[in-house]
Amino acid sequence: MTRPEDLFFSAGASLGGGGDVCVTWLGTAGFTIAHAGHVLVFDPYLTRASLSRCLLAPLHADAALARRLVPRADAIVLSHTHFDHALDTPVIARQTGARVFGSRSAVHLCRSHGVPDTQLECVEPRAGGSPHEAEVGPFHLRFWPSAHSAFVFGRVPFPGEIADCTDVPMRTEAYRCGAVFGVEIEVGGRRLFHVGSAELVERGWRIGPVDLALACVAGWTSTECYPERLVAALSPGAVLLHHWDNFLHGFDGAARALPGMRFEILTDRLMAAAPRLRIGALPLFGMLRL
Repeated sequence: MTRPEDLFFSAGASLGGGGDVCVTWLGTAGFTIAHAGHVLVFDPYLTRASLSRCLLAPLHADAALARRLVPRADAIVLSHTHFDHALDTPVIARQTGARVFGSRSAVHLCRSHGVPDTQLECVEPRAGGSPHEAEVGPFHLRFWPSAHSAFVFGRVPFPGEIADCTDVPMRTEAYRCGAVFGVEIEVGGRRLFHVGSAELVERGWRIGPVDLALACVAGWTSTECYPERLVAALSPGAVLLHHWDNFLHGFDGAARALPGMRFEILTDRLMAAAPRLRIGALPLFGMLRL
């Protein structure tokens, strides 16, 4: 049986290119991507509240932990607004002054937690419009509308929008999904793509081959032909698997895999779809270069 540690890229592994684009995994769907002195942060969930806290009480971001683990950010990108993606974003934005890119739900969430409007940018396109684009230092971003995997008895957990955040701090179920995005990143002559939930809405996507796909694992078995569609949509040179870890446990050692991830089947199907594809994962706070 394939374990996540069997897939780990070697420490500081290079996937070609100049090696000056650094990708670090923060756990869950979280990453930092650094280049030329600029730092882009994706879906940073660092607090990792226990199951009992998630069920019984409002969620509080761990501000000290966020300051230690993400001391700098030029921008934060949210693929969607479930708590395991968005809880820590407001505190990181306040501490670093980072711009926040996300859905209307993301804007409401951050505004309610004291992030000024000057740092907030809604990326939802108008009906039939082109994907939203943005520049952050050397990074060029495109936000492609996507979807969340329906892994809870065929349904998306906590669907709907975050529209009223007057009750702060919020309980787990108040972190509604909001609009979902796959994010294309161009930087330093490389192209990456962040998939924050294991579902795609690839019809209408116009994306050239990517050097690295950051591919969500949680919920993938509930999505029809996910590995094959991922390869067809992105033509990746390499795939970095994420959101496979049990985020109900803190940073107290090695990441523990969620049940039912079926890594061996996933990697076999990815390889069948693209035989030369490089597939791997990272330990917590592990890093690779492009």
